[in-house]
Amino acid sequence: MNRPQRRATPPARKPTPDKGLPLTTSRAELLSSGRDRQFRHLVHALFGFAAHHERIRSGHARVIGLAGIEYTVLIAIAHLSQDGDVNVKTVADHLYFSGAFITSVVKRLLRLGLIHKEADPGDRRRVTLTVSDKGRAALERLGPIQRRVNDVEFGDITRQEFEVLTGLVDRLIDSGARAVALQNYLLSELEAK
Repeated sequence: MNRPQRRATPPARKPTPDKGLPLTTSRAELLSSGRDRQFRHLVHALFGFAAHHERIRSGHARVIGLAGIEYTVLIAIAHLSQDGDVNVKTVADHLYFSGAFITSVVKRLLRLGLIHKEADPGDRRRVTLTVSDKGRAALERLGPIQRRVNDVEFGDITRQEFEVLTGLVDRLIDSGARAVALQNYLLSELEAK
């Protein structure tokens, strides 16, 4: 009787020191024993979380027949409108996208009948966005699935950790915007040379 062949285990690789590789950060707070390995782990873990979260967002969107960004704009309008009038700039600022991009998504949501757009009587250039009954029905249909998935996605953190994480992410968004501006400046200097 032939036994299935077991695959040979590859020989263990010797850890290679990261000699010769430049550090990717110089802040002492982000280095451990003079190395940036833990920092790199954090950066790559953030990519991993973002990849999972994007798949979850796409799945939420699929439940109600939308693309991920369409769902995100729809739910942003719904939530932001609880605090006052919502317009393209409000949504763009909230989601960190350009106004032009949000305008194109808003046009698709209008065509689908998921939102309404009304001109501001005091300023015709300004419009107010609201979720239509059809849009609300879609979000209500999604709610039970969304809650279950979100409860699992964030199920391993405590209330205190949630509050700390929220504050950290807000600060990282601010510093990320400054880093993008710096990178754009440095790239323009390189291109000018």
